This record gives sequence, C-alpha cells and structure tokens, in this order.
Amino acid sequence: MKIFAYSILGLWLIAVLAGHLFQLNPNSIDLNVILNNPSANRWFGSDDLGRDILARILSGVEVSFFVALIVTVITMSVGVFVGLLAGFYGGKVDAVLMQITDVFLAFPGILLAIAFAAVLGPSLTNLIMALCLTGWVSYARLTRGQTMSLRNRQHVLAAQSLGANVPRLLFRHILPLLASVLVVEATYSLASVMIAEASLSFLGLGIQAPNASWGAMLRDAVRYMLVAPHYVLIVGGCLMSLILAINLSGDYLRDKLDVRTER
Repeated sequence: MKIFAYSILGLWLIAVLAGHLFQLNPNSIDLNVILNNPSANRWFGSDDLGRDILARILSGVEVSFFVALIVTVITMSVGVFVGLLAGFYGGKVDAVLMQITDVFLAFPGILLAIAFAAVLGPSLTNLIMALCLTGWVSYARLTRGQTMSLRNRQHVLAAQSLGANVPRLLFRHILPLLASVLVVEATYSLASVMIAEASLSFLGLGIQAPNASWGAMLRDAVRYMLVAPHYVLIVGGCLMSLILAINLSGDYLRDKLDVRTER
C-alpha cells in the first residue's frame, strides 16, 4: 500500500509541475464547449462555463497544498509550544493551558471555522485563520502527554542539574524526541485541512471565483450531476485519491517510526 500511496502523491506532484510547465489557463471560458465530455483535446472535459476541468483541478490542488502547509505549520507551532509548557511545568500552568485547550476542543472545529469565515468574509487569509482556530488543539494535547513522560528522563535531569535553562531543555532535549509522533500527526493534519478547505469552499466561505478550488468545483458540479456526471465524478475522485494517499502515507510513517513495532 505504501507504493500505491507514494505513487499517487508522486503523480500529483508531477501534475502540478506539468501545469506550471505548460502554463495552463484555468479561467479561460469557451461557451461552445459547455459541459463537454472528456475528449482528446480536454482529457477531463469542460465545466459549466466551458473551462478546462483538468487545468482547474491542477490549479485547485496547488491552493489545497498551500493552505494545508501554511495551516499545518502554524497550528503545529502553536500547539507544540503550548503542549511543551503545560507538560514541562505542570501544576497551575498545566491547568490553565489545558482549560483553554478544552474550551476550543468543546466546539466542533469545522463549525467554528464556518462561523469565523462567515463573520470576517470569504478570502484566502480568512480561510487560513479560520482553519488555525482549533487545529492546534490536537498538537497541544499530544505534546503535553509526551512531555510529561519525557521530563523525568535521565538525560533531561542530567542537563537540568548541569544548569541548562528551560528553553534549552525543551527545544534541545525534549522536542527532538517528539519529532516522530509530530511528523505522523502533521501528515494526518494535512489531509484534514484539505477536507476542511474544500468544505468551506463548497459552502462559499473559502476560495472565491474565478480562482479554482476543489470545494467550489464540487459545489458547481452537483448542479449538473444528471447532465454531466463526469464533472462531479472526476473532481470527487481526485479529492478522494489525494486524501487517501496522504492518509496511507501517514499510516506507513506511523508504523515505520514506531520503535515498538515488530518488523
């Protein structure tokens, strides 16, 4: 399965590079080919405005990767910082930080993101901010639990007895031991953010026209499901294949980086 997952991811990366190389125009409208079926000229057919579906898919996957990477980096940074502080200090610091975390955890992430995007208005920046609201929570809880088990390790206690300050203890002696679990968590987060971005765009709260987004394309495609089923099937199949490949890659990384797994 790992070969399948890596092959799919590799094909998507090649497709994105090919889209830049051939300079496809995803916003070119041709009213003579509205909702045409796939053909030799347009491999994935055309949409309700006669635009090339393949070109728009390649443009949309760039947006998905960009949003997913930015959101993952921001949420991981915030969550890891909060988790390190809570797990290392414990006591009142842990109680306050975890209470704040529990407040954000009490709200469904996608509903909070919808409310935030609806209040501020649809845009790429607001979409990223909305997805960052609750994404850090899982990193904070994971990092806190791991830090609590690592802070009493011999090498941490030895560094502390030699006068190492708290930042050095956290980022030099504890954080490197969390790298494997954080990488796996980030892999799953990429897939979750892509689905959330597509969901918000589907509702009209994400990427706005004429920019391409898979969620917005699915929203337009469902209206023509009976007359042009290729539109929704192709876009939905592309989204499914990419998310599946990322999740399978995460499963492989989890098994590969888990030293307790028998091989």
